[in-house]
Amino acid sequence: MSDTNHQENTPHPAADEVVAPVETDAPAEVNRADEIISKLQEEARVNLEGWQRARAEFANYKKRIESEIKSASERGAHDALIKMLPIMDDFQRALDNIPEDLKSHPWVSGTALIMKHFDKVLEAYHVTEVDPVGQPFDPHLHEAIGMDDSGEHPSGTVTATMQKGYVSGDRVLRPALVKVAQ
Repeated sequence: MSDTNHQENTPHPAADEVVAPVETDAPAEVNRADEIISKLQEEARVNLEGWQRARAEFANYKKRIESEIKSASERGAHDALIKMLPIMDDFQRALDNIPEDLKSHPWVSGTALIMKHFDKVLEAYHVTEVDPVGQPFDPHLHEAIGMDDSGEHPSGTVTATMQKGYVSGDRVLRPALVKVAQ
């Protein structure tokens, strides 16, 4: 016989073995699968809650940072305006003391326009003047620099404003310098 016939007629050693059916405990496997599914569902729930919490924390962080940036910007603008206030005072004093013969001079008109521009800047930043004559003295808004013996106003009332104060919202940029009735 040839080699090829010999190989064909030779039985495979595994052919004599009988394959037994695999026995499974179906309810136990189902229980294990249910346990795995339950564990995975719990893990998914925990991950979802963590993700939602992280998302909410990030949204709060973003709002806080935006608020802090806005506040810092306003503080910076207010700080710059505070430094401009003495210049505005000087302009106002100059305008208040113009001799009559120079009031119609174009240079004076130009100077008055500069003062109006300063006022517009203050308005843009919601800055208001504090000129409290006739009002009760408020140590948060006013700084007393003298007493007045005037019988015209009740005690504790502002009788004169020596220098205007300025506020923006709740922030006092500069208290008004005032005289107070005794």
